[in-house]
Amino acid sequence: MSLKYAVLAALLEGEASGYDLAKVFDVSVANFWSATPQQLYRELDRLAESGLIEARVVEQQRRPNKRVFTLTETGRGALAGFTAEAPRPTAIRDELLVMTQAVDDGDRDAVRASVEERMEWARAKLARYERLRNRMLDGRDEDTFVRETERIGPYLTLMRGRTFEEENVRWGERVLEILECRADSHAARHEASSGGRQG
Repeated sequence: MSLKYAVLAALLEGEASGYDLAKVFDVSVANFWSATPQQLYRELDRLAESGLIEARVVEQQRRPNKRVFTLTETGRGALAGFTAEAPRPTAIRDELLVMTQAVDDGDRDAVRASVEERMEWARAKLARYERLRNRMLDGRDEDTFVRETERIGPYLTLMRGRTFEEENVRWGERVLEILECRADSHAARHEASSGGRQG
């Protein structure tokens, strides 16, 4: 999938500038699609040229004028067509998993540190997602929110981001437990074999 559809989906929230969209991608979309501000601005130009979005200039006092973008009917149609397609299966490409695969012959302490760092990133993301969830719910319980909200898509993707990071934390905790257990077991075997040779 190209960045195109992620931008079109983000514009379902309403008119937005490139700066607004960069913030949306950083906070709300980052759990399933990443893009740099430069990539976003280039994509917005392409989408405007192809008629999928419309741009207008907003004049501002004491600040540079800004362009804001809205979905066109053509853009909505393209997005609707995209949702009817079968998505490609998710493919994991994760350097940390390659390092973990090689831990038996690698630098165990470095791998452990990398796992701990991944867990910290996951916890930080979970804290951000929780703040976003609280803003969405706005004091309502989940059942009330689900019944009343105009758009449910952003909440469903937030749920996925949360469960993904929760699983990262659970996996990291279990990896560290296993590596610790193996380190203790290796140390005990080494001590036993050393004692046997001395005797």
